[in-house]
Amino acid sequence: MLPITIGIIGGSGLYKMKDLSDVEEIKVETPYGPPSDNFIVGTLAKRRVAFLPRHGRGHRFLPSEINYRANVFGFKKLGVRQVISISAVGSLKEEHKPLDIILPDQFIDRTFRRAATFFGDGVVAHIAFGDPLCRHLVNCVAQGAQNAEIPVKVRGSYLCMEGPAFSTRAESNLYRSWGLDIIGMTNATEAKLFREAEICYATMALVTDYDCWHQSEAPVTVDMIIENLSRNNENAQRILKETVKGLPEDRDCTCHHALKDALITPPDSIPPSTREKLALIIGHYLPDKTKTE
Repeated sequence: MLPITIGIIGGSGLYKMKDLSDVEEIKVETPYGPPSDNFIVGTLAKRRVAFLPRHGRGHRFLPSEINYRANVFGFKKLGVRQVISISAVGSLKEEHKPLDIILPDQFIDRTFRRAATFFGDGVVAHIAFGDPLCRHLVNCVAQGAQNAEIPVKVRGSYLCMEGPAFSTRAESNLYRSWGLDIIGMTNATEAKLFREAEICYATMALVTDYDCWHQSEAPVTVDMIIENLSRNNENAQRILKETVKGLPEDRDCTCHHALKDALITPPDSIPPSTREKLALIIGHYLPDKTKTE
């Protein structure tokens, strides 16, 4: 059986992928509890991929309730090395119209109620996060879109808000004054954790609405989002298929070494319970105690 090295996260409205074949469900246990759902593993463009609906099938979890650490740890446990996220976003600029697809390259994180790191409990690490998305993977998605003959916009800044309420007009106009492009509720948290897990990460942001700043447009509603997502999900899946088809079989990336110079706590100072919990994340940077005892 081919290894599972590619992951896909489905956002609002994308709870399954129609082009997956040889499908199996895999329940993955993690030290952080259960992921959002079982992983759906199947074949796409002759590659084995793991798909996870971010909010669970049936959309059961608020953005603040998603067990991000379990989701990312689950992908890591399956052997995934690069993940493409699909997300619904609001537009903060006139030029980004509903049904546009944007591949952002920056985040501003305004969340405050969720765990966004694997570290703590006796071990400290500070990842470099100046470029929060994998440039190579973003370029691969852009090429996949070109091969699928679907226009996408490359580059843009994503404001990650806590939710679950949408923005007030004052907030929306504040974010616009900062020159930001799109707004969502999930991706900055994912990006931080995937970087800590040394997994490449890219976002395909599907514009569903103009947030609430646009005076000539109706305020954003769930119905509006789902309707536009349904129209755009087919394009997103076509892009994914072409992207997966073109991804290198095995490519090393700086994302895969993100913790190399990030760990500060001396190995001997890390509590045994934390060392065990994070073995999958940091174990290859720690000396093998069994060889020194």
